[in-house]
Amino acid sequence: MSPNTLAQAVTLDSAAPSAAALASGKGHTDENFPVASVLIAPQHRPAVMAFYAFARAADDVADNAGATPAQKLALLETMRATLAGESDADANALALRNVQQARGVSAQHGLDLLEAFRRDVTKLRYTDWGDLMDYCRYSASPVGRFVLDVHGESRATWPANDALCSALQVINHLQDCAKDYRDLDRVYLPESELAAAGIGVEALTAPKASSGLRQVISDLAGLTGVLLDQARPLAGQVRDGRLALEIAVIQRMAESLNAGLRRRDPLSERVHHSKPEVIGLALTTALAFPFKRLLSRTESL
Repeated sequence: MSPNTLAQAVTLDSAAPSAAALASGKGHTDENFPVASVLIAPQHRPAVMAFYAFARAADDVADNAGATPAQKLALLETMRATLAGESDADANALALRNVQQARGVSAQHGLDLLEAFRRDVTKLRYTDWGDLMDYCRYSASPVGRFVLDVHGESRATWPANDALCSALQVINHLQDCAKDYRDLDRVYLPESELAAAGIGVEALTAPKASSGLRQVISDLAGLTGVLLDQARPLAGQVRDGRLALEIAVIQRMAESLNAGLRRRDPLSERVHHSKPEVIGLALTTALAFPFKRLLSRTESL
C-alpha cells in the first residue's frame, strides 16, 4: 500500500491514542544489545539516540496490544510523513529529520524501518527463511546502516552490517518466540520450518518446547550462525576504532546467545545474558580487540 493510499484509507477518531500514549517505557538500556554505549564517540551519540528514540516509538506503536491495526497504521503514517518533511506532527520523527539534515544522512533508513513496523501490524506469519530475511532487510539492516552513515563509513561495509543486523533480529525472534505468539499472535518462525518438523504454531503455547520445536529453533540458530560468519569482517572494515570495538562486542554477544539457543529452550529457560555475562563478554572482547584489529588490517594490505 502506498503512503498516499494509506493516508486516505486510515483515519483516527478523536478518542484514538497518540504515539506517546502507546509508549512502553522501554529504553536503550533495556535492549538485548548495546545501543549508543559509551564506546560510541560523544559527537555521534546524540544522532544514534535520535534514531533509537524514533525506532522505539514506532516499535511501541506496532506492538501495542490495545490499539487497533487501523490506529497503529495511522500513527506510523504520521511518523512517515514527518520524517519525509510533509508534516511536523510527530516529535520523534521530527527530531530524527533534523539530525538527518544536519548530518547529511539519508532519510531512507528511517523510512525503511517504518516499512517493517507496518508489516508487524499487517503480517503475522512468514513463509520461509527468505521471507524472514526480506523482513530483516527493513527491520534490522537500516539501524546499522544509519550508524555507519553517521560515522562516515564506506557503504562497502553494508553487506557485513546487514548480515550482523539480521542475525541480531533473528536471535531476538527466537528468544521471544513464545511471547510474540502469546501477546501479539505474531510468529517469525518460518512456516516451512514448522511444517518440516510436523508442528504448528500451537507448539509455542506449551510450557516446554517439544522436540520438533527445539529442532526448528536449533536449525534457525544454525542459519543465523551463517549470518554471523558473514558479519565477522565488519569490525575490521570500520575505520572508527570506537565503533569497531562496539561492533566486535555485539558480534561476540550475538555468537554467545546464538550458541545458547542451540542448547537451551526459550520457552522454559533463560536465553538472555545477565549483566555480569555482558560485562565479561565485553571485557574479554576488548582485551583481544587490538590484536585482532591489527591482524585484520594487516591481512587487508
